[in-house]
Amino acid sequence: MVVVDYSERLHVPLRWWVQGTMLIATFWLALVVSIPEAAAWAITAVTLALMSALFLAYGARIRVSDGVLHAGKAHISLAYVGDVEPLDDAATKRLAGVEADARAFLLLRPYLKRSVKVHLTDPDDPAPYWLLHTRHPQELAAAITGAAASARSGTSAR
Repeated sequence: MVVVDYSERLHVPLRWWVQGTMLIATFWLALVVSIPEAAAWAITAVTLALMSALFLAYGARIRVSDGVLHAGKAHISLAYVGDVEPLDDAATKRLAGVEADARAFLLLRPYLKRSVKVHLTDPDDPAPYWLLHTRHPQELAAAITGAAASARSGTSAR
C-alpha cells in the first residue's frame, strides 16, 4: 500500500487557458474569412488540442510518499534530505535568480511565487539543494520534514 503524505499538482492557471482560448479564437476568425470554413475549423481544432496538450504537460506533480520525494520526473529518497525551508515571494525570487546555485535542481513555474528549499545530504549527489515552486510551502515543508525524519529513523511515516 502506498502511503501519500503530500501531493500537489502544479496546474497552469485558469488565465492561461482563457488567454490561449481567446488567441485561438482570434486565429479562427482570421482563418474563417480567408480559407474554406471546414479547413478553418479543422486547423482551429488541431491548434486547440495542441494548446491543451502543452498546458497539461507543463503542469508538474510534487509528491511525498513511501519515503521518497517526487518532483516532476525527479525523485530522491527522503533519507538524503536535510533541512527544509519554506520560502516567501522575495526569498524565492532571490534563490531562483541572483543567489541561485547552478548545480541545484529546480522545479520552477512562472505562475507560482513561493517555494520550498530542500537541502540534500547525499555526498554523491551533485545538487546541493532542490528548489520547488509550490502553492503551499508550509504544508509541503512539514510533510517533507516529517517523512524525512521517519525515513532516517527507519520507521513508517504513518
